[in-house]
Amino acid sequence: MAGPLCGLRVLELGGIGPGPHAAMLLADLGAEVVRVERPRGGLRVVPEGANDWLLRGRRSISADLKQPEGRDLVLALAEKADVLIEGFRPGVAERLGVGPKECLDRNPGLVYGRMTGWGQDGPLADRAGHDINYLAVTGVLNAIGTAGARPTPPLNLVGDFGGGSLYLVLGVLSALWERGRSGSGQVVDAAIVDGVTSLAQGVWALRGVGQWRDEPASNLVDSGAPFYDTYRCRDGRYVAVGAIEPQFYAQLVDGLGLGDADLPEQLDRSGWPRLRQVFQQAFETRSRDEWAERFAGVDACVTPVLDFAEAVEEPQLAGRGTIVELGGVRQAAPAPRFSRSAPDLPEAPRKPGADTEAVLRAWGVRHPAG
Repeated sequence: MAGPLCGLRVLELGGIGPGPHAAMLLADLGAEVVRVERPRGGLRVVPEGANDWLLRGRRSISADLKQPEGRDLVLALAEKADVLIEGFRPGVAERLGVGPKECLDRNPGLVYGRMTGWGQDGPLADRAGHDINYLAVTGVLNAIGTAGARPTPPLNLVGDFGGGSLYLVLGVLSALWERGRSGSGQVVDAAIVDGVTSLAQGVWALRGVGQWRDEPASNLVDSGAPFYDTYRCRDGRYVAVGAIEPQFYAQLVDGLGLGDADLPEQLDRSGWPRLRQVFQQAFETRSRDEWAERFAGVDACVTPVLDFAEAVEEPQLAGRGTIVELGGVRQAAPAPRFSRSAPDLPEAPRKPGADTEAVLRAWGVRHPAG
C-alpha cells in the first residue's frame, strides 16, 4: 500500500453515512482499514448486488456484536488497531461490550473515534436525526435558500460529510499526533452539530460585528448580492457568478456589455434589486455555454453550472484527474494531493465478510470461535 497513512491500522464498525466516509478518506490516503459487518450484511444505500463505492479501499470481516464471539473478535482486533471508528447512538457500543473503556483497557494507545449527529451528551443525544435536522438546529439550514423560498437542503454534504466525517478525521489525526508525545490514546467525540457550527464560524464572526442578517438571501455570499448568485440563461441553463472583488466585478460588467450603463454602485444595497434585474436581462440574451465561452480566460468569476455528467468532461477536473473511473464507475479520486507519498487508487468494495480469515492471519488474531 502507498500513501501518507501507510501502516496505520483502522477498525471500522459498520454503519452508514459519515462514519464510512471518514473510513474511506483514511483508506484513500493509505491506511489499512478493516470494516466489521453484520453476518447478514448491514444497512445498504445502493441496490442489492451493486457495489457501494463509499466502502472502497478496505477489507471486510463478519462479526455479530450481539454474540460473545463477535464482541471478543472486535476486542481482539482493537488490541492491534491504531484507530477504531463507530457511529452508533450514544451507549450502544457500551451495551455491546465494545465501548471506549473495554477497548482502551485492551489497548491504551487506541484512538476511539465516535461519530454522531448530536454528540455523546446533551438533551438530544439519544434522539434520531439526519443531516437536515442537524443543519436545522445550527442555523445553517435557515441561511441556505433564495428570498421568499423555503430552506433548501444542500444534499447531505454540509452536515454528514462537511461537519461530520471531515471533523472525525481531523479529530482522529489530531489524537494520533498527540499520542506520539503522550503514548496514550483517547476518545474523539465528533458531533455533526459541532462540526457544522465550526464550519459556520465565518458567519458567526460577521454576526458578531453586525455584518450578517439572519434573513436568507440578504448577505454577500447567500445569493443576497446580485454579483454572487446564479442566473438563468437563454437556453434555461444557469451560470454562477462570484464577482465580489471590485476588479472582478468590473470585468463582469464589461463582459455583460454593461460597461457604459448607468448602474448602481456595487455595494449599494438599495440598488441591488435593479442591478439583479439588469444582470438577469443580460444573461437571458445568450445560452449558458455561450456565456461560458465569453468569460473564458476572464477574471469575472463566471462559470457554467454543470450537472455531474457534464462535470466529468470539465477541463479543469479532467486535467487534474479529479474524477476517475474505477470498476466502470465514475467517482472522486483520493484527495488531497501529496508531492512525495501519493496514495494508490483505491480498490473496489469487498463483499461483507470476504476477508475475515485473511485479516485475522495478518493481524495475528485468533478467532474466538476457534
